[in-house]
Amino acid sequence: MALSTRRTRRWTRREYDRLVDAGIFRPGERLELLAGDLVVREPQGSFHATAIGRAEEALRACFGTGWVVRVQMPIALDDESEPEPDLAVVRGSLADFELAHPSTAVLIVEVADTSLADDRRDKSSLYARAGVPEYWIVNLVERVLEVHREPRPDPTVPLRAGYDAVQSWAPGAVVSPLARPESHIHIADLFPRATYPR
Repeated sequence: MALSTRRTRRWTRREYDRLVDAGIFRPGERLELLAGDLVVREPQGSFHATAIGRAEEALRACFGTGWVVRVQMPIALDDESEPEPDLAVVRGSLADFELAHPSTAVLIVEVADTSLADDRRDKSSLYARAGVPEYWIVNLVERVLEVHREPRPDPTVPLRAGYDAVQSWAPGAVVSPLARPESHIHIADLFPRATYPR
């Protein structure tokens, strides 16, 4: 996932967590650790924030008790990655994560507008490498939900992992998360009602 051929210093998750605990970063600084690189997260517009809120509501209704829907909170994926996806669904309760971030999720969701290419390539590869069984991209630009399933090795992508099954669903359709096949989410409920402001 390196952005250039320059020599850079790679970080471990343990080092990153120590920097966070020591207060090295400015309050509100939007960083995440992705495959050893400290990456500045994109700022959010109101359209993007609305989509996160709508997706959060839909996921909470779908999953119910026994599950936690985390909004822009860290997931300790591996020794060099601690992303903060827009949404992540994990088993358990809030109390289960008082002392440590979860290390996996049954579903991760990224809301994408300007970050669409990175979410399709880099984030998809990162989540597949970690064995996350299902990854969704709420694609605000094309107004579709991209559903990624079946993680597997793939030497042609940045982190040598990808998803075998990728489908796009328009707002008229419904989708059932793999972890809750008996529940349905109307894809229209994931998007702001307004048209994406180009």
